[in-house]
Amino acid sequence: MLTLTERKQKGAMLLNALKTLVPKAAMMLEYSNNWELVVAVALSAQCTDKQVNKVTKTLFQKYATLQAYVDADITEFEQDIYSTGFYKNKAKNVLAGAKVVKEQFGGVIPHTLEELMLIPGVGRKTANVVLGNAYGIAEGIAVDTHVKRFARNFGLTTSSNPDIIERDLMAILPQEEWFAFTYYAIEYGRQYCPARCKHTDCPLREYLSTLS
Repeated sequence: MLTLTERKQKGAMLLNALKTLVPKAAMMLEYSNNWELVVAVALSAQCTDKQVNKVTKTLFQKYATLQAYVDADITEFEQDIYSTGFYKNKAKNVLAGAKVVKEQFGGVIPHTLEELMLIPGVGRKTANVVLGNAYGIAEGIAVDTHVKRFARNFGLTTSSNPDIIERDLMAILPQEEWFAFTYYAIEYGRQYCPARCKHTDCPLREYLSTLS
């Protein structure tokens, strides 16, 4: 394992390289307000952003207000989101979440990780994504499979635990880069370094340290 200083140096080099390789990396989910952002992120678990956008194009027209989710029939809603997978659990969380947002937060998506995580189905990763995209606030780093693989491949962490990976990354990256880093790592994974990558043609292969 590299020292903290070495990891900070490597993190800075990787970050600069990512800004050149994937300068337009950003959220791909489509939404028109902060509640729709929460719904889209919830549906994206174990599902592609492309498929989520296909579903929400119709879903967001059918359920145009927060109240529409509060009043929704769960069986019907399950069918509306069926193609995103794990639809029963997602439907339960989204509809329960709508009631929490209405009753506890007056219909406004909260501004802190702690409050966001009071919404059913919202863990640290989702809370970080929502907080950054909705309010431009970075309290942490959203660690999905791409971020996890990137951090491990390039020796920025040795852990497989998302919470520990997040802490390791927060310790080596400037806070003003936390939000963007997630999308740089995701886009790098999509474009250059997928799960089964052998790293022979990776643009950042010279920075490889440990392989997961």
